[in-house]
Amino acid sequence: MSLITLIVLAVALGTDAFSLCVGIGLAGVNRRQIILVSLTVLIFHIAMPLTGWLAGEFAGNLLGRAAAIAGALLLVYLGIKMVWETWRHRLEQAPVRVNFSVGGLLLLGASVSMDALSVGFTLGTRQVNLLLVAGLIGVVAGIMTFTGLVFGRFLGGWVGERAQLLGGLVLVGIGAKMIF
Repeated sequence: MSLITLIVLAVALGTDAFSLCVGIGLAGVNRRQIILVSLTVLIFHIAMPLTGWLAGEFAGNLLGRAAAIAGALLLVYLGIKMVWETWRHRLEQAPVRVNFSVGGLLLLGASVSMDALSVGFTLGTRQVNLLLVAGLIGVVAGIMTFTGLVFGRFLGGWVGERAQLLGGLVLVGIGAKMIF
């Protein structure tokens, strides 16, 4: 595989994280959260191709669907929570931020990197340096996550409170699409 092909693959695998993180960023995230989420996605996008390569296609397909559903449900939950917080914020006038628990971070990282699991199996059948490819995929996904969060945060500051409502609705929509 050429370097251009690998970069295109890495960008394709990072688009889920980017689009999701724009929605999360709209809700309002701080610098620490941006770094934690970006590093989590980066690590998962390195680990998943390696895991896919080791686990094989059958196990990847079984785990992939279950994790995708769990991740989609997490997105719907986060989206509904963001919409609820917007309404609550109007009543209390308190600042709203997205808070991630360790479990939430892990589930988020897993849900946006499940496609990298099956890619890992496929790459295992090719003559590629799997560690280099997985590292490239992880770095690109981490950068795209960071960019999505920062872009969403910027848009959220620009359009104000409506951004959180929009971000919540975007997450619900993405999560519902992933379920169905």
